[in-house]
Amino acid sequence: MSRPLGERRFPTASLVGRPAILPTGACEAHGPHLPLDTDVRIAEAMAKNAAARCGGVVLPAIPYGVARFARNFPGTLTLSPATMTAIVADVLLAAHEAGASSLAIANAHLEPANVDALFAACRIVQERAGVKVAFPNVGSRRHAERLARAAAPLDGHSGIYETSLMLAIAPKLVVGHARLPAVDADLGEGILAGATCFEEAGGPRAYFGTPANASAELGRRLLDELGAILAESLA
Repeated sequence: MSRPLGERRFPTASLVGRPAILPTGACEAHGPHLPLDTDVRIAEAMAKNAAARCGGVVLPAIPYGVARFARNFPGTLTLSPATMTAIVADVLLAAHEAGASSLAIANAHLEPANVDALFAACRIVQERAGVKVAFPNVGSRRHAERLARAAAPLDGHSGIYETSLMLAIAPKLVVGHARLPAVDADLGEGILAGATCFEEAGGPRAYFGTPANASAELGRRLLDELGAILAESLA
């Protein structure tokens, strides 16, 4: 089971000659059934899966992100895009200076402004150090279709996708998902239509999709696919 945030260990292995993977997430509402640090936990698990495939080192995670869509729900804390970009770029540049052979981001918080901030950090690293950062955006159509074929659709926020992953990673932290009704609103379509928060997109309880259909088995398959996507990007 995943350790609480306060008990997580920093890596002790040298970065010299090894890939460095930075997990990034957010502190935001994930419906009534998942914890605030859901994205961080998923990103760390993805990073560990990829590191096992490529001999990489998982850096301490960044537990905050650009989280404006959940701003009206208790517990949500957001960074500005500029701050997120600066923090991620600085950490990756430091890992490069410490001798990492390659750099990667394992991200599980797919809010468009957050993804844009991470891509901006990748550009800074490439401009300053001449190093390309492996950053597969799992919310892209290509990766989302691959994940759906492997296990389950990426159904918005806190639906079958994230709930299944959390059932595989930290099942004791998933509470009451089987009793939640499906939310048919499409978060992606809501964003394209101009929604700026979960409520405007049709998710008044900060979740979408069908969390009741989630399972640990689906979560394990999703996690393996996420690890493979990241490892392939590093390769």
